[in-house]
Amino acid sequence: MIGNREISRILKATAGRHHYVALGNMFKNYPSSIGNLFRYLTAKGAYPYEIQIRTPTGLVRPVLYSHHDLLTVNEIFCRLDYPADQSINVVVDIGSNIGISALYFLSRNSKSRVHLFEPDPKNIVKLRKTLEGFEDRYSLTESAVSDSKGTVEFGVEETGRYGGIGVEGGESIRVQCLHVNDVLKEVLSKETFVDVLKIDTEGVEIQTVLAIAPEYLKRIRRIYIEATPKEKIHPDLFEQRQYGTVFQMNLRKEL
Repeated sequence: MIGNREISRILKATAGRHHYVALGNMFKNYPSSIGNLFRYLTAKGAYPYEIQIRTPTGLVRPVLYSHHDLLTVNEIFCRLDYPADQSINVVVDIGSNIGISALYFLSRNSKSRVHLFEPDPKNIVKLRKTLEGFEDRYSLTESAVSDSKGTVEFGVEETGRYGGIGVEGGESIRVQCLHVNDVLKEVLSKETFVDVLKIDTEGVEIQTVLAIAPEYLKRIRRIYIEATPKEKIHPDLFEQRQYGTVFQMNLRKEL
């Protein structure tokens, strides 16, 4: 084991181009690149830890509460799991965790707006800390989102990274769940397009995207889900590829 990773997993990772992208961007985006690389590889270091990250709008300094949060930062800011250029305006972030992905989207420029959905009360406290200074550009709804609505059982665990609807192995809480079409209807009543729809819900990502109504799909430029579908999703509308653990969908330009 190295940094809580099996040797076989590490060897397998050497074949993934996205890991080399991450390594290069660690030296580009982290002022303390060597120290953060050591933390990342060994899972050592004290927490909470304030990490510095270079962005198009300047340095951001989110507080990380465990090595799992450093993994999240690296995946988003360095591996570029959810690529977004400086032209983005509107983002819907479902499964916002402690706000690292939202911080990435908000720091691409000085005008982007992010609609956040996160049901875990412990994550929400940390999320508000992560996004201090951006209050005028994000809205937070404290609920889950999927292909159904109502009250659901939501599994949570110590790190806050792996909780989700129906997830077992830790504490279970009851939370409100919104239907994805109700979420998109509300956002698109005020916006022409959603530039990025990001979904990280620990197991219900695919069914959530499949439930999106066609009239909303045509107004979403990019969809990123933490999943590995067995077949393409809405191939008539989206070009798509698997990038590590993230399935990336881009609205076809001819539409």
